Amino acid sequence: MGKIKFSPLGEKTFLISFLLGTSLLLLFWITRAEFLVVFGFYYVVIAAVVNLLITLYELMEYLSDVSEKKRNGNSVLLLLLNIPITFLYLSIL
Repeated sequence: MGKIKFSPLGEKTFLISFLLGTSLLLLFWITRAEFLVVFGFYYVVIAAVVNLLITLYELMEYLSDVSEKKRNGNSVLLLLLNIPITFLYLSIL
C-alpha cells in the first residue's frame, strides 16, 4: 500500500488549523485565562471560513480533472477532519 498523498495547500492548511486550535486549547487549560475563550471562538470562526474556502478550492480542482488530482480529493477529506476535531474541542470547553 502506497503513501497517501495530499496537496501541499490542503496539508498545510490542516496542520496550521489543527496546531493553532490545539495550542489555544492547551494554553487555556494551563492558564485558565478567560480572554483565551473569546479569542478561541473568534479563531474558530476565522478558521472555519478559511478551511471552507480551501476545501472548496481543493474540491473544484479534484472535480475538474480526476486523472492526476487524487491528492486534492485526499486533501478535501483531510480538511473535513477538522470539523469533528473542532466540535470535540468545543464540547470539552
